[in-house]
Amino acid sequence: MEQIAWPQLMRLGLGLLRLQPDAFWSLTPVELMLLAGVSEQTAPLDRDRFLDLARRFPDDAARKQMELDQK
Repeated sequence: MEQIAWPQLMRLGLGLLRLQPDAFWSLTPVELMLLAGVSEQTAPLDRDRFLDLARRFPDDAARKQMELDQK
């Protein structure tokens, strides 16, 4: 199990973000990191990635059209 770095989180929440103690302690570490703008999420889906996914996983209408185009 991963340990939580409470001193650093407290400096972030109470110091940098200037949260009131009751607000700080009501947050989960994940919520605190989101408030701070830190996230492990990937970048939003851009058009090129969307088109790549649409080609790889077409819906039924698109699949039928692709099959017709290939004939």
